[in-house]
Amino acid sequence: MRLVVDKVDVIVIGAGASGLMCAATAGYRGKKVVVLDHANKAGKKILMSGGGRCNFTNMDAAPKHFLSDNPHFCISALRRFSSQDFVDLVDRHGLDYVEKTPGQLFCEHSAKDLLDILLTELEWSGAELKLNTKIHNIDFQHEQTVVKTNQGDFTCESLVVATGGLSIPTMGATGFGYDIAKQVGHNILPTRASLVPITVQPDRKAQLAELSGIACEISATASGVTFQEPMLFTHRGVSGPSILQITNFWQPGEALNINIAPTLSLDDLLDVRQSSPKKSYEGFLSNLLPKRLVELVKIEFPWLTERSAQTSNEQIDNLFHYLANFDIAPNGTEGYRTAEVTLGGVNTNEVSSKTFESQKQKGLYFIGEVLDVTGWLGGYNFQWAWASGFCAGQYV
Repeated sequence: MRLVVDKVDVIVIGAGASGLMCAATAGYRGKKVVVLDHANKAGKKILMSGGGRCNFTNMDAAPKHFLSDNPHFCISALRRFSSQDFVDLVDRHGLDYVEKTPGQLFCEHSAKDLLDILLTELEWSGAELKLNTKIHNIDFQHEQTVVKTNQGDFTCESLVVATGGLSIPTMGATGFGYDIAKQVGHNILPTRASLVPITVQPDRKAQLAELSGIACEISATASGVTFQEPMLFTHRGVSGPSILQITNFWQPGEALNINIAPTLSLDDLLDVRQSSPKKSYEGFLSNLLPKRLVELVKIEFPWLTERSAQTSNEQIDNLFHYLANFDIAPNGTEGYRTAEVTLGGVNTNEVSSKTFESQKQKGLYFIGEVLDVTGWLGGYNFQWAWASGFCAGQYV
């Protein structure tokens, strides 16, 4: 029996944000495109992100919001396909969206609305989607690439790896994209979970677990970078925007500074004694911090209940230092299980920033999270997916 081989122009591996964008873009250029994914549903990460409403872009997206061993790599794609370009696309489909914080756009109703738009674009472009497809082998030949799967064999001129990183394995994340890269000699820069909650040392965990569910504005500093946003206490440690952001820059074992009263100066504390001598520091802090957090501070400083007039400069100085250097006793992170992104990946020095084609293998392309490009929290990583997918789609 003769084996039937499906000949296409482009195979995209991965039906996530970058893969769907690339496939539709190439399809509109008249290319015969097929998208292969081992999952039973396209865009799983899109559907679960942003609490099910998907923070699909950030209007302020710029190269400075991305980390890479080659910081110049993302500049070209972000210029060629901007946040406004993606907004124009969803506007044409009538997507309802809201701006939660400056620049951050979320679906107003459900991330499914956004995924429906991407799948509609895919259909209109003529590209084909094949789910539940397991790839057995990829053979790079002289003029074409042969992809053997459980649904038959395919040949293509251009193979696009849009497999994502290792984040959230329950959504089907694997290191398959890195394996393909290594097959042709690419260097994979060390990967780690990022935009991820931080766990704390066992002794501190018991204390902080009492605050679970409480959030407060803090500043988090690591490697000379500071984010001032809310922190959320959890049963395992700490989370919230400021903590997720800092994990792009902090690794276990390194210094991490948490200031739980970032707007407070030492002079402000000293002034309480001067202006309100009958008032207690407990009362003052209760207007600044959540009540349960003040109770924790009182364990360290029982004198907070006394009149401020009775406090010494040393006591006030110690209190200020405690607040400005709040010890969460970081232990590590929750890892890929809850991480929003994977730091590291395919070395971008070995990939064209214009076409996204491999410099090691003609006809092989890498886009999205599989590359060593990681955005901040706030819609930047989705914008990278759209931009890299669109730009590669122009050349495959």
